Amino acid sequence: MMGRFLGLGFTLTLLFSMAQGKVLLYEFLVKETPIEMLCETNRTVLTVNGMFPGPEIRAHKGDTVYINVTNIGPYGLTIHWHGVRQIRYPWSDGPEYITQCPIPTNSSFLQKIVLTEEEGTLWWHAHSDWTRATIHGPIIILPVNDTGYPYSFDVQHTIVIAEWYARDTKEIIDEALASGGDPDLSVAYTINGQPGDSYTCSNGSAYNITVVEGQTYLLRIIHSGLNEEMFFGIADHNITVVGMDGAYLKPLNTNFLMITPGQTMDVLVTANQTPGRYYMVFSPFVDTDAPSNENVTRGIFQYNGSYNHAETPVLPELPGFTNKSDAGNFTIQLKSLNSEEHPSTVPTNITRNITITVSVNQQPCPANQTCTGPDGEMHSASLNNISFWAPSISILQAYYNNLKGVYNETFPDKPPFVFDYTGNVSALGEAANVSTEVLMINYNEEVEIRFQGTNFGAAENHPMHLHGYSFYVVGMGDGNFSDSYISDYNTEDPPYVNTVGLPKNGWTAIRFKADNPGVWFMHCHLERHASWGMDTVLVVRDGKEKHQKVYPPPKDMPPCFVP
Repeated sequence: MMGRFLGLGFTLTLLFSMAQGKVLLYEFLVKETPIEMLCETNRTVLTVNGMFPGPEIRAHKGDTVYINVTNIGPYGLTIHWHGVRQIRYPWSDGPEYITQCPIPTNSSFLQKIVLTEEEGTLWWHAHSDWTRATIHGPIIILPVNDTGYPYSFDVQHTIVIAEWYARDTKEIIDEALASGGDPDLSVAYTINGQPGDSYTCSNGSAYNITVVEGQTYLLRIIHSGLNEEMFFGIADHNITVVGMDGAYLKPLNTNFLMITPGQTMDVLVTANQTPGRYYMVFSPFVDTDAPSNENVTRGIFQYNGSYNHAETPVLPELPGFTNKSDAGNFTIQLKSLNSEEHPSTVPTNITRNITITVSVNQQPCPANQTCTGPDGEMHSASLNNISFWAPSISILQAYYNNLKGVYNETFPDKPPFVFDYTGNVSALGEAANVSTEVLMINYNEEVEIRFQGTNFGAAENHPMHLHGYSFYVVGMGDGNFSDSYISDYNTEDPPYVNTVGLPKNGWTAIRFKADNPGVWFMHCHLERHASWGMDTVLVVRDGKEKHQKVYPPPKDMPPCFVP
């Protein structure tokens, strides 16, 4: 999976001043590629370097990585380095019309990944429409000098779970947004590009790992899927979760995990069972009335040695599709390692308190148009009753160059009105305000955001992702948030992540210090909700000192075409 490493023999004028460790260079070519899947014929999808999943970026903590992204696909797109903080350098963060305009076809953009505190497993993906369905890959960040893991293992493997669609995903979401209806569901899940042997016409293929009895394996699990959360387990084997989203966790022993789109988890598995073949299975977690793909995908964890290799592998016992309690109970057990080498620094002097309601809404059908959403209306989604509308030039460029009229600095710190968020909301209107609002935050503020789920539409768990920051998840629960819950916060060793599941009709509280100036996207990582407007932008102002300000932009930023 390793991308083509280019070495340093380039006569490029690169800004190496930010590099703490080594400087690495990769080449990404975005192009249409025929991928044989489930007996489909004459089908091409967008890939990087012709690979699905895409190439792996491998670096060490503190390195700087340059990726020359060349797009020869049929339309413009962007690429995001998910979980990389990009300190003072939002120019390469990637979300379309937030930090840049799309890379036009037949052009290139030299993007820079600035690695600082990250250590473990992250990933990269396209951040335009639904192109991340097939444009994604791992980012493996090793400890300095490959030493200092807080756990031991013998062999490591990367596992990327993805969703496969029967049609071009850009066509799917463009049609859905035009009609206001539900987008097509995926037709399969894949593990490292293989759907597994549970699908007809899969030719019995499945991703497999061959293991040696007695050895311990580090599995780096990446959920790149668009719209479904997943349970994962390996038959008859316990799993120890040791990392998440590029940070270490206290070891958590479990027989399954629940992982949402956007999240990564590092787990240890010891091959300590009777030699044989064991299924490792991803099975959806579905806690909503919205349409869902309830297929599963299976790989094989198989021992080497002499036994009957023709026997059908053993299946794991995973929670049922709708088992909300098991999903929640797993998540609340996750805790930061909080060791001397990897301490937790949870903000405790909160200077900015923000509450954000998270809703699935409906918008009225435009005049003289037929809509296929609920009640003949259009699907929508919102944060604090604002459904985000992306501008035609990037917000970062508008902010940096002080351009007026692109966005409003009026995203509210609280919902516009108070109601029983998780109760009966049938008497309330479901339409949100469609606009481009950003949330302004001063440099070095200690911020708490309380996400509050609501019972509008098809309520469900929402994986909320913040660019430019990891954050501490200090609290989580069902129902409406109450100030009385603050005394129960975990401020000692909460998990330090970049994506967190907001429980269906529940709340989640996160904290971070606003020490990274720039323009940073915040959104639900269920792609249909993000497309409907479940997004906003955090603008963290520059500090007073030179080292507290956003770096200037590179000269090859993709152009914005203003109508």
